[in-house]
Parts: sequence; C-alpha cells; structure tokens
Amino acid sequence: MKKSLLLIPLIIISCKKDPAVPEVSGKDSAMVSEMPDSAAKADSLALRKKDSIINNAPATKEVLRKGVMRSEKEGQIVRTADASQLPFTLGEEFTKDGQELVLKLTNYEQPTIKAKISTKDKDFNIRFNQIKLPNGDYDGPFSREITYQIPEKGEVWLIIGKSNMASGNTKGNFTVSVE
Repeated sequence: MKKSLLLIPLIIISCKKDPAVPEVSGKDSAMVSEMPDSAAKADSLALRKKDSIINNAPATKEVLRKGVMRSEKEGQIVRTADASQLPFTLGEEFTKDGQELVLKLTNYEQPTIKAKISTKDKDFNIRFNQIKLPNGDYDGPFSREITYQIPEKGEVWLIIGKSNMASGNTKGNFTVSVE
C-alpha cells in the first residue's frame, strides 16, 4: 500500500504534458514562405544592393544583414544602415497618417549625399523634411530629391514625412534611393 502511494506522484509527474509551444506567426522575420504573385508585387519593401535583396515587410522588426535594422514606434519608422552598403534602394510603407521615416546612415564618409524618393502614386504627399548632420545640425525642408554637402564624417539622418505645405495622400508605398 505504501509503495503504491509513492508511485502515484511519479505517475502524475510522468503523465504531465509539456507546455504548448506557441505557433510562429506568418509575420516573423525569420519565417520564409512563398507569396502569391499579387502579394509579392504589393510588397515592394526591399533593400537592394547590387544583386542582393533583403525582404523588409512592415511587420519585420530587424533584418540581420550588415547592421540593417528596422524598428517602429508611435508612427515613427527608424531604419539604420551602414553607409558602406551604399548605393542602395530602400522600400517602405506608411500605413497611418502622420508617419515619418528616419533613415540613419552610420559611418558616412562621403563629401556629398544624394537621395531620391520615388512613388507610383502621383498624389502621395511625401518629401525629405530634414537632414541631420554628423555635428548634430539639422537642415530642411527639401523636396523629393536631395543633394547635400556633408562637412564631416559620422552619422547622417534623412527624415522623410509629409509636407505640411501640400495636400495629398499620406499613406502608401515608396522607395528611397541613396548614393
């Protein structure tokens, strides 16, 4: 009888199930899956350098490739890339009114920066609002294209958002090409 009482806890422990592992959602940046052709066309969010492409869907929080990162907080999207990757084209999407993109280029060593915003939507209200220089100074606003002399080496920010001086749609896909 005593032996059977000792066996009961052992049986209960051995029959206890392992905790369920949550399923990985389709929005996980490490998950790879084929997209239908229409979804692939709609997802124009990619970083291109020569022949390499990094998928950066809006749900992707971080892309682990040479320091290219993406984070989003309270309507501000922050993308960080090492300037050694230049030139590249970066795709992004504004899904809410009032969003802005801060593109941080670390280790920038060139004397001039050239960048251009491209959209398919002619009524898209978007521009380079400001540039932050390595010394901490800001300048702007600009249009959809910028060519700017960079006085010293360091981190350069390109801040992109809507123009308060214009009207138009503030949601949609766009690309930023940086040289």
